[in-house]
Amino acid sequence: MVGIIMGSKSDLPIMKEAAEILKALEVDFEMTIVSAHRTPERMMEYAQNAYQRGIRVIIAGAGGAAHLPGMTASFTSVPVIGVPIKSRNSIDGWDSILSILQMPGGIPVATVALDGAKNAGILAAQILATSNDEIYSRLREYNESLKNNVLKTAQEL
Repeated sequence: MVGIIMGSKSDLPIMKEAAEILKALEVDFEMTIVSAHRTPERMMEYAQNAYQRGIRVIIAGAGGAAHLPGMTASFTSVPVIGVPIKSRNSIDGWDSILSILQMPGGIPVATVALDGAKNAGILAAQILATSNDEIYSRLREYNESLKNNVLKTAQEL
């Protein structure tokens, strides 16, 4: 199971892409709002109890200072994938990217591209697929469909 968290509802248009790909790959997930700055206790509780609740990967999206992925990672041993989001108060997204990317040694956060929630969903599924043959098979089918779409487009040219 994958936990998808975001700092505010304004992040939903980006983060729903992670939910959509997980749904397509038939991977169970939950999605909620957990703010590192406005609800730090909620963030801490979410991270500390994630594993016991069956969460095996957390996708955390945040814009601006983007502390949610790193702070979440500091409270759990569940892998965290950070999605930097270009928010309205962002410095072209660089503040979010660097806040998530530049974690200190010992507290890793896998980081995808700016607004890259779809890839975060795929990466979460790949992590789960290391111990789940059904998810692995669906990922192989997904990869094959990507290949076929490129070949079809090439033929149409």
